Amino acid sequence: MSSTKITNIDAVELQEGIQNAAFHEDDDDTSDASSSREQQATSVSVTRPEENEYTQIKPYAGMPKEVLMLYSRKACYRVPREIIFWLIIACTLALIAMTITIVALSPRCMSWWQLSPVYQVYPRSFKDSNADGVGDLKGIKEKLSHFEYLNIKAVWISPFYKSPMRDFGYDVEDFRQIDPIFGTMEDFDELLASMHDKGLKLIMDYIPNHTSDKHIWFQLSRNGTEPYKDYYIWVNCTRDKPPNNWVSVFGNSTWEYDEVRQQCYFHQFLKEQPDLNYRNPRVIEEMTDIIHFWLKKGVDGFRMDAVKHMLEAAHLRNEPQVDTDQDPSTVDTEFELYHDYTYTQQGLHEILTNWRIDLDAYSREPGRYRFMVVECYDYEEIDKTMRYYGTSYVTESDFPFNFYLLYLPDDLSGNQAKSLVHLWMSNMPKGKWPNWVVGNHDKPRIGSSAGTEYIRAINMLLLTLPGTPTTYYGEEIGMVNVNVSVIQDPFGHNSRDPQRTPMQWDDKINAGFSDSENGTWLDIAPDYSTVNVELQQADAHSTVSQYRALSLLRGAELALSRGWFCFVWSDVNVFAYLRELDGLNKAFLVVLNFGEDTTTDLSSVTELPDTLTVHLSTVPISQKTFTKSRIPTSRGQGMLLEYSTNQRFHLNHASECYVSEKACYLPALDILYNKFSSC
Repeated sequence: MSSTKITNIDAVELQEGIQNAAFHEDDDDTSDASSSREQQATSVSVTRPEENEYTQIKPYAGMPKEVLMLYSRKACYRVPREIIFWLIIACTLALIAMTITIVALSPRCMSWWQLSPVYQVYPRSFKDSNADGVGDLKGIKEKLSHFEYLNIKAVWISPFYKSPMRDFGYDVEDFRQIDPIFGTMEDFDELLASMHDKGLKLIMDYIPNHTSDKHIWFQLSRNGTEPYKDYYIWVNCTRDKPPNNWVSVFGNSTWEYDEVRQQCYFHQFLKEQPDLNYRNPRVIEEMTDIIHFWLKKGVDGFRMDAVKHMLEAAHLRNEPQVDTDQDPSTVDTEFELYHDYTYTQQGLHEILTNWRIDLDAYSREPGRYRFMVVECYDYEEIDKTMRYYGTSYVTESDFPFNFYLLYLPDDLSGNQAKSLVHLWMSNMPKGKWPNWVVGNHDKPRIGSSAGTEYIRAINMLLLTLPGTPTTYYGEEIGMVNVNVSVIQDPFGHNSRDPQRTPMQWDDKINAGFSDSENGTWLDIAPDYSTVNVELQQADAHSTVSQYRALSLLRGAELALSRGWFCFVWSDVNVFAYLRELDGLNKAFLVVLNFGEDTTTDLSSVTELPDTLTVHLSTVPISQKTFTKSRIPTSRGQGMLLEYSTNQRFHLNHASECYVSEKACYLPALDILYNKFSSC
């Protein structure tokens, strides 16, 4: 048997725990245990008698489990412990509840296509990297810093598919190849990777309505080879007598007799651009596969070209004439017919909706939403344009392009500006997102059609309206149309070449667009030495500097990016509106002069404070504050005025205000939440 030696110190600690009166309890079990411990303690030799009188009244380090358990049962220790435990549970539940509430009440996060302007690049004219006088993909890659400077997040690049270039890329020979004039597929992959590295999104131009007559499908179709025989629209006809009176966008008959097949094929654009037959399921499948091809490569969205032309009535009846008294043999332009049988036919939206579903399937990865915008000029039939948003049950495009501001120069005035903005906002389905376009590769530059003195005010309009603005390359520096020496465009007398001239980067040879010694594909604008990116970036008051400031402000200010938009004033000279957000004291008043020098009195707008502060003016001014009863503006001037107020204009003027999604700002938590009632 082994024996254990107990030291004096051990004995004292043990006695302290045993003889502590605080441990004595009345129940029998405790008394028996205490008696047993006392007997054990008496057998221990203690050298200092006074230690038997010591009573331990607090927990001590190294106490036995039995002692610790006795302490833990005491109310003075148990109650605080339980209070702390339940407080932790309550706080955890409160945090969970708060998180769920914030998520449930928060408005949807804005997607990348809502956060910045969309910038259109016409690749032939943006930047030439190999000195052949034509822009290319490597050239775009060289200039990605320009998009960053402008706070641009989304870049739409016009077609760069393999093409005979009869319509400069809109006549596609192969949807899965890059035309050599623009580079290689490797160049494209590098461009896309570089853009994504910089947080930029690439929107491709997709041309679903037609192909080039050089496309392999058309070559096999005209030979009657299956399954391509019905990939295009063929009808019996003679060389001299088309099947009906249908007229193409480029003028003259939409029918072209083919000597090989000895039938007529249908084309709504050039005869070198035969229309695909979307009543053939194989065609839909083929074109859907092309969408998948580019989505798998990582493109972020598509601008879908000329979608209203995709289907035609199968009965081939003559379309009604606009002027019934006109000699039918003289009808040769699209505006002389009502296109009841060739535009926006039944079944079109089902095709587009299915493509939207395909894009959604690739949008499941966080941050990789795939964007879809459609091009459709419906002119006065705006209800047809709005249908491309989809319905309350199904989404189609994120938005159809809004081209109505292109008509601003037709009657340049404050009233015209308000009328065109109201036209879109009042017809747009509730909860949808607006967009604005003032120029593209098919329309004259706004600086030429409206006048250069109005460029800055129009840019301010574009960047302070609610929704997504689209900027055509060069608009940010105020480029204008150029009278080119040699017409390249197949439109002939309606040439679109003047608005497609090379980008003006600096005042060096070819405006910095190209190092070519043999000229460029279109003439350089004669004003390039004074209107160029490099020169304007060095000037804080230049057109490009103001564009950048507005683009940054739009991204930084909630009132501008997702707040209410309200009409305040319009007359022959001035268009004024405000941007406000519930719960946010800061708001903005935009005053744009599209006429002559004038002074605007807004004293009747009681929601505005008496004094307004100038945040930005498109022309230099010394005065930094104005009273609302006297706001002077000069011809072509735009002013962004800032003010603080707790009053909300939209609450008393519902018919004058619009918002895509109601939200309220909570300054205490610096968050937005859904607004179900007044803040």
